Amino acid sequence: MKDKVSLSKKDILSAFWKWTFFSHANYNYERLQASGVLFSMSHLPKKLYPGDEKAQKAFMQRHMQFYNTEPHFGGIINGMVLSMEEARANGADIPDDAINSVKTGLMGPFAGIGDTLWQGTLQPILLAVGISIAAAGNMLGAAVFGITEAIIMLMIAYIMYMRGYKTGKDGVQAILGGGKMKQLMAAASIMGATVLGSLTASYVKAQSTMNIPLGQAQLSLQTDILDKLFKGMIPLGITLLTLYLLKDRQLKATTVMVILVIIGVILGVTGIVG
Repeated sequence: MKDKVSLSKKDILSAFWKWTFFSHANYNYERLQASGVLFSMSHLPKKLYPGDEKAQKAFMQRHMQFYNTEPHFGGIINGMVLSMEEARANGADIPDDAINSVKTGLMGPFAGIGDTLWQGTLQPILLAVGISIAAAGNMLGAAVFGITEAIIMLMIAYIMYMRGYKTGKDGVQAILGGGKMKQLMAAASIMGATVLGSLTASYVKAQSTMNIPLGQAQLSLQTDILDKLFKGMIPLGITLLTLYLLKDRQLKATTVMVILVIIGVILGVTGIVG
């Protein structure tokens, strides 16, 4: 009877750290993160299949298939695959297609979740904090952003990877089911939108200098009309226009900047905005 193969805590941690720091080390258009996946587990074939070179080769071939996900949240997939590989080495009926299906089936959803929560929400919030500190002339702003980001990133990556390993292939149902992930993403999106809204009000400066004559008196377009209708209407309009041009019209950032400059010159010359 074949002795049971068991991965040690050191084996798992080594795979986690190598994936965290080298997931994009050999990023290429043919296989994207595949070589990063294989490198992260490069110490495992001999541990899982001692003396079986054919099985070791098959292990490496399995993980050189096309793969691409957000590396921190998506690390849960790598942990699940690691658990499946360990079970397979101990005789479980887990074919190549099952392992590859878990990777290809989940890499897209977790990439979307990771990009939304990390790049679209957490990172802008941390940037807002760092920029606020740096704007006051404090050089610690950059350090606060970098250190806080690294700590949160590593915490998320570690928790997701280890959760994936502990729960195996059935764990994804618990994570994606029950609507919990949708609630988390909705809450994070609301928080991100709130922070970005406050940044718009704080850093986008524009107001109208136009005065409308009414007999012997004058009516200020900014204070008497716009501010009474909606405080910060002009900065908000500029921000929404920029978002529309970038997201909906798919214009390049440089093109949008030129358009904003032209609009600014026109509004400035006519005295509508000063």
